[in-house]
Amino acid sequence: MIALEIDNLTFRYKSTDKTIFKDLDFDVEEGTITAILGKSGSGKSTLLRCIAGLIPRVYQGELNGRIFVYGEDISGIPHARLSTMIGIVFQNPATQLFSPTVEDELAFGPENLCISRDEIGSRIEEVLRIIGLDRFRHQNPAKLSGGQQQLIAIGSVLTMKPKILLCDEIMSWLDIEGRTAVKNVLKELRSKGTTIVMSDHRDDNLDIADKIIRL
Repeated sequence: MIALEIDNLTFRYKSTDKTIFKDLDFDVEEGTITAILGKSGSGKSTLLRCIAGLIPRVYQGELNGRIFVYGEDISGIPHARLSTMIGIVFQNPATQLFSPTVEDELAFGPENLCISRDEIGSRIEEVLRIIGLDRFRHQNPAKLSGGQQQLIAIGSVLTMKPKILLCDEIMSWLDIEGRTAVKNVLKELRSKGTTIVMSDHRDDNLDIADKIIRL
């Protein structure tokens, strides 16, 4: 089944006349890891922002073409519902973490959707198992390692139960141990049917990808 379809996508930011990418076309199969590879400035992050619906809702510019999630054009999907279908994790986990404990961080998204406390608790338990940080659930994320913080950032998206997970160069700041931990989580998520699109500029971070698209 096709989870994500990019149809003739072209974009340039409002502040510049430079076209970031033009006439992109590709499909992503459900339950696979697709890697977007390219040098800095090639448009990897911009593409993920488009898929997440942040462009043009947050970042302004001229966007042409269409993006479909399970056959539905994302331009017609309200942002609240889209956030439960597509989750995005950014390069620097410190910019995403702001709660006093790991548990609070994982609960933040579902709480804003008014999900029941029992369901939130169940999701937190499941996510803590996936990211392997149960023993840190009451600690402050700011006091943990960079790799652990990135796992928490992933977990905070997973508690929203997205069908598609976008990862924007999430291993670029991590050491070998941290990258290994993140890769293991992504592989487990793939085995459970989550569709993953990850951007990077290093070939050695893409050994878990099923398909590579070069910009």
